[in-house]
Amino acid sequence: MSLLLDTHVLIWWFEDSRRIGRHAQAMLSQRTANIWVSAASVWEISIKRGLGRLKLKKTPEDAIAHLLERGVQSLPIDFHHAFAVRQLPLIHSDPFDRLLIAQAQYEGLTLVTADPQVMAYDVPTLDASR
Repeated sequence: MSLLLDTHVLIWWFEDSRRIGRHAQAMLSQRTANIWVSAASVWEISIKRGLGRLKLKKTPEDAIAHLLERGVQSLPIDFHHAFAVRQLPLIHSDPFDRLLIAQAQYEGLTLVTADPQVMAYDVPTLDASR
């Protein structure tokens, strides 16, 4: 299974949060899982850290480096992803979430999220809170 982490799930994973449910944790821990982190999530985290709205145990650079060492894959943003955003209904207004949804749709990934607005889109999701 190929999984794209929503930004809040990525933060929870950085922080070893118990907010990630047992089922989601089991899926993320499978050896066969291909886990992706979007540049959009790193961008969002960087903005929030820069504004002082997000505190983490590790720097984002250290946390991402650790995930990449564990085999997590980086998903860059390309023109196809950006164009796909305009096809999305306006269920969610957050531009980062909309980009993640478009990336998941375009790349055929399952989006790991606990956001019910994200789950309302026509994209495979895995409820991170379960």
